[in-house]
Amino acid sequence: MAQCVQSVQELIPDSFVPCVAALCSDDAERLTRLNHLSFAELLKPFTRLTSEVHMRDPNNQLHIIKNLKIAVSNIITQPPQPGAIRKLLSDVVSGSQPADGLVANVITAGDYDLNISATTPWFESYRETFLQSMPASDHEFLNHYLACMLVASSSEAEPMEQFGKLSQEQHRIQHNNDYSYPKWFIPNTLKYYVLLHDVSAGDEQRAESIYEEMKQKYGTQGCYLLKINSRTSNQASDEQIPDPWSQYLQKNSIQNQESYEDGPCTISSNKNSDSNLLSLDGLDNEIKDGLPNNFRAHPLQLDSSSDPSNNIDGPDHVKPASSLHEAKKANPGIIHGACLTLTDHDRIRQFVQEFTFRGLLPHIEKTIRQLNDQLISRKGLSRSLFSATKKWFSGSKVPEKSINELKNTSGLLYPPEAPELQIRKMADLCFLVQHYDLAYSCYHTAKKDFLNDQAMLYAAGALEMAAVSAFLQQGAARPYPAHYMDTAIQTYRDICKNMILAERCVLLSAEILKSQSKYSEAAALLIRLTSEDSDLRSALLLEQAAHCFINMKSPMVRKYAFHMILAGHRFSKAGQKKHALRCYCQAMQVYKGKGWSLAEDHINFTIGRQSYTLRQLDNAVSAFRHILINESKQSAAQQGSFLREYLYVYKNVSQLSPDGPLPQLPLPYINSSATRVFFGHDRRPADGEKQAATHVSLDQEYDNESSQQWRELEEQVVALVNKGVIPPNFHPTQYCLNSFSDNSRFPLAVVEEPITVEVAFRNPLKVPLLLTNLSLLWKFQPKDCSGKNDEEVKELVTSEPEMIGTEVISEFLINSEESKVARLKLFPHHIGELHILGVVYNLGTIQGSTTVDGIGALPGCHTGKQSLSMSVRGRQDLEIQGPRLNSTKEEKTSITYGPDRRLDPIIVEEMPLLEVFFIHFPTGLLCGEIRKAYVEFVNVSKCPLTGLKVVCKRPEFFTFGGNTTALTPLSPSASENCSAYKTVVTESTSVCTALTSSASSVDFGIGIGSQPEVIPVPLPDTVLLPGASVQLPLWLRGPDEEGVHEINFLFYYESVKKLPKIRHRILRHTAVICTSRSLNARATVCRSNSLEDEEGRGGNMLVFVDVENINTSEAGVKEFHIVQVSSSSKHWKLQKSVNLSENKDAKLGSREKGKFCFKAIRCKEKEVATQSSEEYTFADIIFGNEQIISSASPCADFFYRSLSSELKKAQPSAHTEKQSVEDAVRLIQKCSEVDLNVVVLWKAYVVEDSKQLILEGQHHVILHTVGKEAYSSPQKQEPPEMEPLKFFRPENTAVSSRPSVEQLSSLIKTSLHYPESLNHPFHQKSLCLVPVTLLLSNCSKADVDVIVDLRHKTTSPESLEIHGSFTWLGQTQYKLQLKSEEIHSLQLKACFVHTGVYNLGTPRVFAKLSDQVTVFETSQQNSMPALIIINNV
Repeated sequence: MAQCVQSVQELIPDSFVPCVAALCSDDAERLTRLNHLSFAELLKPFTRLTSEVHMRDPNNQLHIIKNLKIAVSNIITQPPQPGAIRKLLSDVVSGSQPADGLVANVITAGDYDLNISATTPWFESYRETFLQSMPASDHEFLNHYLACMLVASSSEAEPMEQFGKLSQEQHRIQHNNDYSYPKWFIPNTLKYYVLLHDVSAGDEQRAESIYEEMKQKYGTQGCYLLKINSRTSNQASDEQIPDPWSQYLQKNSIQNQESYEDGPCTISSNKNSDSNLLSLDGLDNEIKDGLPNNFRAHPLQLDSSSDPSNNIDGPDHVKPASSLHEAKKANPGIIHGACLTLTDHDRIRQFVQEFTFRGLLPHIEKTIRQLNDQLISRKGLSRSLFSATKKWFSGSKVPEKSINELKNTSGLLYPPEAPELQIRKMADLCFLVQHYDLAYSCYHTAKKDFLNDQAMLYAAGALEMAAVSAFLQQGAARPYPAHYMDTAIQTYRDICKNMILAERCVLLSAEILKSQSKYSEAAALLIRLTSEDSDLRSALLLEQAAHCFINMKSPMVRKYAFHMILAGHRFSKAGQKKHALRCYCQAMQVYKGKGWSLAEDHINFTIGRQSYTLRQLDNAVSAFRHILINESKQSAAQQGSFLREYLYVYKNVSQLSPDGPLPQLPLPYINSSATRVFFGHDRRPADGEKQAATHVSLDQEYDNESSQQWRELEEQVVALVNKGVIPPNFHPTQYCLNSFSDNSRFPLAVVEEPITVEVAFRNPLKVPLLLTNLSLLWKFQPKDCSGKNDEEVKELVTSEPEMIGTEVISEFLINSEESKVARLKLFPHHIGELHILGVVYNLGTIQGSTTVDGIGALPGCHTGKQSLSMSVRGRQDLEIQGPRLNSTKEEKTSITYGPDRRLDPIIVEEMPLLEVFFIHFPTGLLCGEIRKAYVEFVNVSKCPLTGLKVVCKRPEFFTFGGNTTALTPLSPSASENCSAYKTVVTESTSVCTALTSSASSVDFGIGIGSQPEVIPVPLPDTVLLPGASVQLPLWLRGPDEEGVHEINFLFYYESVKKLPKIRHRILRHTAVICTSRSLNARATVCRSNSLEDEEGRGGNMLVFVDVENINTSEAGVKEFHIVQVSSSSKHWKLQKSVNLSENKDAKLGSREKGKFCFKAIRCKEKEVATQSSEEYTFADIIFGNEQIISSASPCADFFYRSLSSELKKAQPSAHTEKQSVEDAVRLIQKCSEVDLNVVVLWKAYVVEDSKQLILEGQHHVILHTVGKEAYSSPQKQEPPEMEPLKFFRPENTAVSSRPSVEQLSSLIKTSLHYPESLNHPFHQKSLCLVPVTLLLSNCSKADVDVIVDLRHKTTSPESLEIHGSFTWLGQTQYKLQLKSEEIHSLQLKACFVHTGVYNLGTPRVFAKLSDQVTVFETSQQNSMPALIIINNV
């Protein structure tokens, strides 16, 4: 239980005090009324004695009474109605609220820190009022009247006569059977005669003489002269006199306006009878009006007009009514005791002392003696006999029967003079005068008698008071018998069905247990008495039980919270809204943030409702907000109910301040960091064959890799424009800002171009949310053209549409638990600084005709198809936290975040805006296929644009044609099949011989030092005017690898007018091409062994080209025709086709392979000399009747582009080689190098939708090295098999600079000239001599020393057998020096002794460069065997 102001040792004696009745004459009542007080009220502040009192017990022992208090009240002849008592208690509780400045007690239990009000004054007021307003009953005498004060005024005509009348009246009330109420202690009630004298108006001598008369008649002990009203009422204002009455009279004042803020009190003015109005102070049970002897109505009687239902505890109880008297009394302007001086106060105090000392206590002492004597005499006769018979029949000890065995005989009534009741009377008297030992023994005796008689109501009363007496005994002679109390409570509640008495037991016992720190037992006791018959009582007891749990040695926090919730619920049912709210708020401290989401929801919902009822609207809104923003586990219906309640409360709040700032709404959730901002127009949809550039859009997912690629492309083109250097202030263009982009700078937006903000909403509820009139909230700081800032900052959307246009989404529905993005646009019409603050919208829900708990469905308004039940206007801010800073030491050690400026764009001057459309752009190609498309550039802005370039990582994929119009076919010619190539019809005679032409790579943008990736777009006049559009042809070539290719184009352009903030703009396009396999071309080149050519110079080559159809049938390709093979080189050209088979038709069906052989010769020296280093010679060998001019666009474009991309790939490997490679090796390497490139042009016949199409294309094979195979498409490498790991010590890390075998073999070319067969008559001449010429050709450009060794290299016996029978005659070794590219012939002789076939290719040739030491053997592996046949004739 909570801490109390009084200890239990003070509480109990104050709750049970001697009761004295007061009966006043009209004049006496009038005298006291001058002070706005009745006689009983006048005495109230002085009823506690200031000194100790002594009396003697029956054994003549002196007994001291401390702190004695008496209760004086007017006589009421009707018992109070239970409904009236309930109402009084309810008002007492509602009138007592925690003080605002009250410092709460902070209790730390485990991980809880709770703010708890340490005291509960409303409970103490309730308990005090409850105990004092208990109706008197027959089974106990504690609140029966012991004495009666008869009060008359000295101003009456016949005061003594008046006393006689009053005495008769009292006798009539006590002894007449018409009056069952009030109850009197003993028949012989003490009458005490009081003469009131008004000092200011009365005659003092007359008063004194009357008093003398009284003393003679009633004795000095039985009467008193009380002088009051020492000053007149008009003097009252002069002097400030303390008002000790107000604390007693205000304590239970119902007219406490503060507790009923939510409705005006009704003041009933029943003019006919003032007597049946509700009492203000239920403590003294007396009449407050001046009507004499009207004892019919109890002050707690309900006014019939105030509450016809008598239902106090219901939640919708009628507001309490109060009388005019109460209104006066509660009015702080009324001064009590206005005519009394401090002397009068002392006189009243003296009077009470005199009355108690001289009258009351002697009377009690005498009565106790009489009762004791009666009991002793009666016990001697009847009791002893009675108990003797009992003992005879049932043994010596009478066992106390358990409560459940006893019959329900609570209806048993004793006559007033029954000896059992006399014991009880004596016990009660002893208890009232604090003689607890004697009281306990009497209660104990009475309890046994009552139990024997099974008079359960009486027994329970005796048990209750015996327990209390035992507790209060000085020196704690015996422990507190809690089981007595338990039995009493059970009897009252279950057998006697008297909850009021049971409640009194519980209140007393709980206090006693609390004082002994038995909190657990006290809590169990309090909880036991909670029941449905009284919500107020249950609420107060549950709250006290909760305080017991928290005050235990180890506080039980969750039990505390649970019982506070139960108490709050019962307070709510009892109509005590403020107390209910307080309980829920205190319990919330425990449940908050501990994962008890349903409990939290329930508490918040209740707090919201109660706050709303009490018009604490901000609290209500915040509580409902909590329900909605936590991840709710409620059902959809419950969530819908919460939401509608929230909207209803919110609507009321917003109506109170319609012009106030927009409130922050809790729903839907906004994921601020997922906010994306897009600058620019939406992409146009594809229009037939026209397809707009993909550019950037909000539909694209962010990809770090691709954004890095775009950045590199932009840097590449910017570097090129700025002479190879990226300017320091360059930042990559960002059209779409998101959480991955760099948002540390203010983004730039162009005036008149929309800004789209994508806001990510999430609805956490299971009910749909409808947002209407959804738009962005912003503030804008315009700049005038001179660049000065305007001072005014315009914030509101509605006020400045000419500055910034705002798009409004009229309806935006988010379904249950759905995440959905809204794209909101702003249209800037002025330059300046824009700050996007958040979103503003009406929050509502879709609803049918359902009713919310307690609140019916409000009249909905129709918007479209949905019925919108209710909506509130509010906002949510977009606050984006920037990235965590982690660069400096300070930033690493602290948690700091950088700025995120994506919502703060700077609006800059107008810029050109390019749109690009692709016409007939394919989505699928064969590998190497050439297709012609068109690209259209449109300037949709009001500024001209210039400097248009396109940059692409794969320039070999497309071309705009060469630099000169002569090289570029502008439109497809009317020749065969509308070819994309430039073609010339040829005569059939020229088949198989080459047609040559030349072209410079500079014409095709592949010059020295140029960047082939950056391609200027050939705009006419290099400027695109506003609104203008231009169409250009675009040739595409399918990439060589099959599969899906994403090819990124970045279009770069600038404004004609140079602007400081934005230098250039870009447009992105991603082309997705799916390529399928077509042909695979392989080529090798080898030296021709025939040394002559038409020119007489050495250096013929044979080029072998294998073409395989690797197309899969899905593409629908029937067959491929090889229409032309072209060569392109600076030094070599194809001369003719060496076609071995007669079949000249170069058709390849599925999976077929064709072999071609061509003769290649060097270009003429004079041609080479005159040509610039970038001039290439093209030679075409045609297999059809049309020549494709390979040196023109697009054939040459794609050739150059693939060549440059090949060179790029080859570059990195060149750098890795050691620069210190010896010149010798380099010269030897050059011998085997050849820069011949072969272009295979083909046509494919495709059947598609029963129509035949002809596709064309080209493959490039780039030959670098003699004898090494080259491919048109990259070969897939097989992954090497895993080898076991070997550990070894490297012996020599120096890289040998020896050239490879292949390079050496091509240093010297050898060839033998001899007759193929020879007939020799061996029988005539045994030796056959054959002349053989050995031709040695130096392929390098340096002088070479050659050694020819004719000795057979005998390595194995087998080799001897092959050519052991022929020998070379003459010199066995020749040493020669060959000049650059010189041919030398040696005349040799071979000698044979048998017929047979011989291989003459045995001479070994060694060579070294003249200025080098090392000798290399030229390998003969590549030369064919030189076979000679020797026949015998």
